[in-house]
Amino acid sequence: MQGKVTLGTGDVELRNAVQQALNGGANNILLNLGGVSVIDSSGIGEFVASYTSVANRGGKLMLVSLPPKVNDILAITQMITVFDVYDSETEAVAAFK
Repeated sequence: MQGKVTLGTGDVELRNAVQQALNGGANNILLNLGGVSVIDSSGIGEFVASYTSVANRGGKLMLVSLPPKVNDILAITQMITVFDVYDSETEAVAAFK
């Protein structure tokens, strides 16, 4: 993911991408947030909604490469405890197994 995940910018794209992956048969989804510069409450809400959609289909949604700003916001809101977070894609992919 790149840029902002905020109301009207990125949140809809995130929702569409996750739904497309689920509709395509994916059960496990890895979101690389290394390129995300800003996230707001709408973005966090969309991450939670995506997490729930994936979990309801028996899958896992994991986050990887959180930039410091995004990590801080997820920590402050305590959403960091909801998600499986990894430093690298290699670690996250291994955790799916």
